[in-house]
Amino acid sequence: MSESTTQKIEELKRQLAALKQERDQLNNEARSWAEKRNAIHQQIKTLGAEAKSLKEKRDATNQKVQELKGLREQTRNEQKEKRAQISKTKERIRVLQEKKPHRALSDLQKAIEELEWKIQTTPLSVKEEKVLVDQVRILENQRVTHKQLKELKDALVELQTEEKALATKAKLHHERLIELADQGQRFHEQMLGLLTKSQDLRAEADAAHQKYVELRQKSNEIHQSYVEFLQRVKLLEQEIQKRDAEKQAVRQQELCVEATKKAQEKMRRGEKLTWEEFKLLIEQGAV
Repeated sequence: MSESTTQKIEELKRQLAALKQERDQLNNEARSWAEKRNAIHQQIKTLGAEAKSLKEKRDATNQKVQELKGLREQTRNEQKEKRAQISKTKERIRVLQEKKPHRALSDLQKAIEELEWKIQTTPLSVKEEKVLVDQVRILENQRVTHKQLKELKDALVELQTEEKALATKAKLHHERLIELADQGQRFHEQMLGLLTKSQDLRAEADAAHQKYVELRQKSNEIHQSYVEFLQRVKLLEQEIQKRDAEKQAVRQQELCVEATKKAQEKMRRGEKLTWEEFKLLIEQGAV
């Protein structure tokens, strides 16, 4: 083995060791970035599940809001109808109020009873009876007006009570609607916050992946150089082995020639040959 070839191999092996160290370091860094990327992807997955849950809550809340809006509008329409009925009832009361007799209902009732008793128990002429009957009819009309007024006023109170109940109901629907709308908005904002965070994490994951790709590419390039250097070392070692083999063959041939000569000399001197010596002479064609 020549000294220059040995030095060249040693230098190549030093370079191989340096390349291997750099390649392994790059692979470790790449693995670290891949782990970071995968961890971020897991975070994104978790955030996505949370965002989906918030979206479902938001949609369910918004659906309730729409239902409450419908109930609120329905209640307001009923309330509007009640107000129209109240207005009509007040107008009828106002009209009847103008026709309302000055006498109280109890006085009218008493006067009617007295007139009817007089008609039934007192002998009257047709003319006198007609006068009394007309008076009863007038009083009866006045009593009916009193009763109608009372019924309308009672109905008015009932309508006003129902209208107030509807107003309270509409208000409760509205308050619940506002509460749910605010809740839905909070769900929506939280969902947007998670999606924004996911986008930021996705950008971070993409950057980590890009770093991983760059390091792997650089590692592959160094590995390629490592393979090339290793091939050069193998070729040099093969060359050395070939030279050593050739030298060994030459040396073996020299030893064989020397041994053959010694065996021939022994044979000429008539000395006894060993089996190896005899075999060697045969192989060399000396016998």
